[in-house]
Amino acid sequence: MIIIKENNILNNLISYPKVSIIILNWNGYKDSIECLESLYQISYQNYNVILVDNNSADNSIDEIKEYCIGKNIPASDFFTYTKENKPITVFEYTKEESENIENKESELEKLSSDNKLIVIKNDKNYGFAEGNNIGIRYTLKAQDPDYILLLNNDIVVDKNFLTELVKISESDIKIGVAGPKNIFYEKNGRKDVISFLGGKLNLKHYPGYFHIGENLIDSQQYSQGFVECDWITGASLLLKVKEIPIKFLNSNLFFGCEDADLGIRLKKNGFKIIAVLNSKIWHKCGVSRKKSSKKKWQGLKRDTKTNLAFLKMHNNNYYIFLPLYFLQLLLLILSNLFKKILNK
Repeated sequence: MIIIKENNILNNLISYPKVSIIILNWNGYKDSIECLESLYQISYQNYNVILVDNNSADNSIDEIKEYCIGKNIPASDFFTYTKENKPITVFEYTKEESENIENKESELEKLSSDNKLIVIKNDKNYGFAEGNNIGIRYTLKAQDPDYILLLNNDIVVDKNFLTELVKISESDIKIGVAGPKNIFYEKNGRKDVISFLGGKLNLKHYPGYFHIGENLIDSQQYSQGFVECDWITGASLLLKVKEIPIKFLNSNLFFGCEDADLGIRLKKNGFKIIAVLNSKIWHKCGVSRKKSSKKKWQGLKRDTKTNLAFLKMHNNNYYIFLPLYFLQLLLLILSNLFKKILNK
């Protein structure tokens, strides 16, 4: 059962707190360019975009620079491309340079939000958690933001998504993490199928974390108010960094469960986690997982290892539950196989 709470927040923000938006790219410049173009058209007025490249092998940085000068024009069903903010000024750093930034960057402050891009080039693939942490460390030093938004590169955003996230986050000092309503970029020919309305936890059941609202059809019922939940997907996650005691993802979790782990730790510190229903994004779910493990059994092995590590961290009775976890995993695999057979 989904419990939606009313949102009686004023319609307009009095000011625009500074938001740093971190996008992690790994061999996915086409998705990143579509994501960037949607971001540069949002209504919010005070943000910086930091693209962290995890040592891509597909010439991603050069291709993204081509987009910034008005080439590599993205096509999308969700926006109309604009030339008005091109060329976009690019500030480029190596990982080492980004970590040795001493002072706030005055040149960045002179440019409008839609006319600048910071690129950090990693020397290897640091995974999702540490890749984002590199961007977080940089922006905390160089920009001193009020909020940090982690955003997958395979996402297209609604023009008001960030305004709505910040608006409700500003309404309550105890809101530590907020996220938008996630809609599948495309599912069975539709662009209105919900993938995520917040996350819930059940550490007695493998994998321990679950989506709320998955596969519901978006409607007015799911477009107002918010859902108070246990975790927000790292695909689009707003952190109130001036207030929360935990500002980084758990780098012991290379790829997966970082977001649920963060939710658990922040809730233990008394912070609220919310999904904001009138903030929305469209997500090409699973793109990163497909790239990182082209063979299905490799992906299953990686995810199982990560999920068990997460459960071990947070379930004090992990070893008692371990046989049950393996039984639940087996049933999950068999269920997915059965669904595939039926859909053929």
